Parts: sequence; structure tokens; C-alpha cells
Amino acid sequence: MSNHSVISTDKAPQAIGTYSQAIKAGSTVYLSGQIPLVPATMEMVEGDMEAQIEQVFSNLTAVCEAAGGTLQDIVKLNIFLTDLSHFALVNEVMARHFTQPYPARAAIGVAALPKGAGVEMDGIMDIA
Repeated sequence: MSNHSVISTDKAPQAIGTYSQAIKAGSTVYLSGQIPLVPATMEMVEGDMEAQIEQVFSNLTAVCEAAGGTLQDIVKLNIFLTDLSHFALVNEVMARHFTQPYPARAAIGVAALPKGAGVEMDGIMDIA
């Protein structure tokens, strides 16, 4: 991985498997999925679905900053939800964290996520 570098921060949850928080290849950063774990405790955030979504954006923000960018540098965002009825809430919370132009995005309904999370997000950044 000579032209790849590992991005890591203690301000986001540590990997709970065989993966890195992010990998930088050139000016592209591939962000691993973030669930609503609180970095300090590695426990799920307390609260409702909005709290889970906010924690995921907080975790993504920390990894983006560790890579030398911001959420606004995300060009592709994937959102995984165990209940697609939360789609409008994701849009509402996302609007608090992003300005136009918004990243390309997919929202995918899934049967289950790690640790019983209701939401997970990953993405691709361009920090040229």
C-alpha cells in the first residue's frame, strides 16, 4: 500500500473489526461505515433515531477532519437504515451538516446493522 495511508483518530469509534476508519489514496479518502457509537465509551449513543443520526455525523466529521478535510468534502455518501421510515429524518439532520452542492447519495434499507444500530453511513471524500 505504498500510495495509501491509514487515517485514524480517537475522536471517532475505533474499528470493531478488520478495517481502518479510513484509507487515503491520492486525494481520495474512503471512509469506513460509522454507526452511532460514542468514541469515549464504544457504546451506542443514548436517545432516539435523531440522536443516532447526529452521532454518526459526529463520527464521520472526526474522521474527515483526521484526513485533512470536512464533511463538505464528501462526494459520495451511503446511508444504511434498518427502517426506511427514518428517511425524512436523515434528510432533516443532513441539512444541518451539509451545504450545497450536496454529495451524491444512496439510502439503502437493510435488515440489520452492527451492535443493533438503526443507521450506518460511509462515504468517499475528495480532498484535492
